[in-house]
Amino acid sequence: MKRYFSRSSFDTFEIGCALGRELVEPAVVCLFGELAAGKTTFIKGIAYGAAQVDPEVVQSPTFAYLHVYKGKKIVYHFDLYRLRDIDDFLSMGFDEYFEAGGICCVEWSERIVDYLPVNGLCVHLTHVLEEQREITITSRE
Repeated sequence: MKRYFSRSSFDTFEIGCALGRELVEPAVVCLFGELAAGKTTFIKGIAYGAAQVDPEVVQSPTFAYLHVYKGKKIVYHFDLYRLRDIDDFLSMGFDEYFEAGGICCVEWSERIVDYLPVNGLCVHLTHVLEEQREITITSRE
């Protein structure tokens, strides 16, 4: 387990960036945390570190469920906040992205926790203070 303390959104971005540089495709990064915990900021860092995707391009796909970012690597960014259940996820064929050869970043992973790949990484972002977060990264294995 890796444990970090972020004092700002920039720190959260940098921690995501460092993880992104380490990721090898295919990879699944499962993010957990309440609203405004910094999940999208962390994914901006992953996308930049892994694929050199401009952080300004990375936005939460709340109304589309999925955004695809192409750079040095491909990053699939899921936001499952509005997902009703695992059947919706499967009926849209999203499970196929886990084996698509890119990097899958899944916000609100708790919506599909029983279906997450065992070789994925879990990132938990927890509010400590208004701008501070505790970030833990563990393997699902």
